[in-house]
Amino acid sequence: MTFQRELPSDEAVPRRLGHWREFSRKPDPEMLRQQGFRCMNCGVPFCMSGCPLGNIIPDFNDLVKDDRWLEAVATLHSTNNFPEFTGRVCPAPCEAACCLGVTDPPVTIKLIEKTIGDRAWNEEWVKPAPPGKLTGKRVAVVGSGPAGLAAAQQLRRAGHEVTVFERADEPGGLLVYGIPDFKLEKTLVRRRVRQMEDEGVVFRCNTHVGTDVSAQELVETHDAVLLAIGSTQPRDLELPGRELDGIHFAMEFLTQQNRRVAGKALPEHLLSAKDKTVVILGGGDTGSDCLGTSLRQGARQVWCFELLPKPPEGHNDATPWPLWPLVLRTSTSHEEGGERDWSILTKSFSGTHGRVEKLHAVRLEWSAPDANGRARMQEIPGSEFEVECDLVLLALGFVHPEHGLARALGLELDARGNLQAGYGEYKTSHPKVFAAGDARRGQSLVVWAIHEGREAARAVDQALMGRSDLPGADSHGYDALGIAGASA
Repeated sequence: MTFQRELPSDEAVPRRLGHWREFSRKPDPEMLRQQGFRCMNCGVPFCMSGCPLGNIIPDFNDLVKDDRWLEAVATLHSTNNFPEFTGRVCPAPCEAACCLGVTDPPVTIKLIEKTIGDRAWNEEWVKPAPPGKLTGKRVAVVGSGPAGLAAAQQLRRAGHEVTVFERADEPGGLLVYGIPDFKLEKTLVRRRVRQMEDEGVVFRCNTHVGTDVSAQELVETHDAVLLAIGSTQPRDLELPGRELDGIHFAMEFLTQQNRRVAGKALPEHLLSAKDKTVVILGGGDTGSDCLGTSLRQGARQVWCFELLPKPPEGHNDATPWPLWPLVLRTSTSHEEGGERDWSILTKSFSGTHGRVEKLHAVRLEWSAPDANGRARMQEIPGSEFEVECDLVLLALGFVHPEHGLARALGLELDARGNLQAGYGEYKTSHPKVFAAGDARRGQSLVVWAIHEGREAARAVDQALMGRSDLPGADSHGYDALGIAGASA
């Protein structure tokens, strides 16, 4: 009733387009305390149900309000291994579910979480937490994205010998090679990896399971194998002209730029938006990341096309609180430039000398949702148009994980092509193999990946030891958090 929602300002657009660093300014300490005061400490905290990790949000809001930072850090780390990641890249479903948001702007939960995570490192409160006792069990984790990292850290703290197999040249998965540096600087990921190495986790990079080491060998030499290989098979467009040069998957484009920023070797076929007209197909986070990257590379013009209709601004009666609201979202990249358009269906591509020069599309009309909530699209007669372009980026999401390991181990897949493993148990059809993250549930959020990594670690520990002291979704433990001064 006293304080309004307030966020620190970002660096001005012209300045931030000139570099690849994060550009959000640090909040004023007093302003942050005021934001903590806005939390009502609800009797039923819907924010916690909105958070896949079950972060104890009212508690850490209250602790920040009272300047009890170490306790806030311990509270947040009791449910979230990597709050400095989620505080940057999570879309904050907790804020959408905030009870204050029914009538007023919600509490700035994401900002508070990010600041707690950063404060933990700045104060050197984050310490390695190696296990006090070893179990003698060996666990292989395949994939080092957020699910694999969370699972590996939890399994090591349970006392197991943990080896993470990663086919890229460094751990992190999409945190390193999918998310641009201006949203998540890679030094944050690398220091977490160093913490895990100090705890005893072994990382084997440049190791493609199925090529450099067989899946069968992994199963035979370990007591359990956890597959956290992500959902990496991109959705494609089977259209005339798709074979033309200049049409690429978004992750190919983003990965190359992250390698540039890191000063790493690049492939012979370099992708750049400099002085080009770019068309981005797909209106999600990946499309937004492609936009921000294209603008920083010096694109002449950028178009962002979305198949679905333009969402309403501010409020949508079809998704009332505390549901995730389907409303128009403007990312920081959208603020920086480019043109957005909705209800557009790409029909074909054309060009000369093997290179794309035009995108051909038509505008759509969408029906009202039927009883099952499904809307139908129809092409608008006479609305065909074309756009001249030099680079087309497909940011259409991912359909399922790559199936090489599933075939090698004879694993069952679900109807969508994901690894079949029940939620809660995370067991695949192979008795020693578990699965977690996007490979199991399909393309999703970083917070869901961390949640699944933590829960799968508990399931593996339970299977190996007959019991588990690792915290689960229905319990929160303060032991072995890797936070100085935090204990049960």
